[in-house]
Amino acid sequence: MSPFTCSGAAAHSGSKKQRVARGDRGNRGKSGVAAHSEVEMFRRVLGKTLGFVGYTVQYGCIAHCAFEYIGEFVVCSGPSMEPTIVNHDIVFSERMSRHLCKIEKGDIVIAKSPFDPNMNICKRVIGLEGDKVCTSAPSDVFKSHTYVPKGHVWLEGDNLRNSTDSRSYGPIPYALIRGRVCLKLWPPHSFGTLSESPTRRIVKTQSDSDSD
Repeated sequence: MSPFTCSGAAAHSGSKKQRVARGDRGNRGKSGVAAHSEVEMFRRVLGKTLGFVGYTVQYGCIAHCAFEYIGEFVVCSGPSMEPTIVNHDIVFSERMSRHLCKIEKGDIVIAKSPFDPNMNICKRVIGLEGDKVCTSAPSDVFKSHTYVPKGHVWLEGDNLRNSTDSRSYGPIPYALIRGRVCLKLWPPHSFGTLSESPTRRIVKTQSDSDSD
């Protein structure tokens, strides 16, 4: 009886091992399914994230090209361009004229300040390279003049008595010009193109007359 009993116990123990083995295989199967689901979820999240980043970069490039080559809206501040442009006026500055080197005398431009690259200035072009310009104030009895060097422009505000411009810091490099103001958008009653210089300090040359 003793051998039979031992044999039965061994058989019973063996069946437990088989059940445990089957249970291990089942658990491993469930773990594999869970791991596969996590991988798929990670792939979906990663795909959506990369897609979002791609769209962001794409639209960022489009916006950059638009601002760089088409133009931008500018809120003006300060009294230097009165009465043409007053404080809080909103204007549109186009960039094509700058890139095509079509900036002319009399144009109002947005340019980088020669003192602070983080600040923009809004002034009128009084002279281009080679032009003779007056450097004196309107009230000066004796007038002084200078010539605009190559690759530079002479800028002045329409409000000569309250404007820091080329009379203070000299001609600025053409490369500092960001755009040409072509339209006033705000306030509504002033919507439209901008008026000519009220200072009459733009000196017409023979070449200007020929081009006209």
